[in-house]
Amino acid sequence: MHWRNIGPFRAGRTLAAAGVPGNADLFYFGSVDGGVWKTTNAGNTWEQISDGQMSPSIGALAIAPSNPNIIYAGTGEADMRSDIMNGDGVYKSTDGGAHWTHLGLENTRHIGKILVDPNDPDRVLVAAVGHAYGSNEERGVFRTTDGEQTWQNVLH
Repeated sequence: MHWRNIGPFRAGRTLAAAGVPGNADLFYFGSVDGGVWKTTNAGNTWEQISDGQMSPSIGALAIAPSNPNIIYAGTGEADMRSDIMNGDGVYKSTDGGAHWTHLGLENTRHIGKILVDPNDPDRVLVAAVGHAYGSNEERGVFRTTDGEQTWQNVLH
């Protein structure tokens, strides 16, 4: 095997990527300043699927194991450095990335990980840095168990 660049061909950092088990051709990646991208042909071509729908800074992506059309995107890169870009919370798509809904957590600013319950796509954990350079209430692990209607900080 040999490594090859499958694109998309753009500059910048990428902190988030997710594939769909059982579908070797379908992948998503989240760029630090370029939004969410999708390939349906194992990286031969890529489509930007979040322009104008959310913050362009993506720190985390997760696909619901029980439904691969449900995608969560956490905005704001969580790779602490001198030139980080804030996000504005969590977004969800129920149609494979065609449309996105804002779910809240606006003040978490930098989301580094999202976990989705394997059996229930409405049960989600979000790990957030909050304001990058000091202790704050927006830092911690947030949980929803009711389809993102409410979030609880369960680990601060």
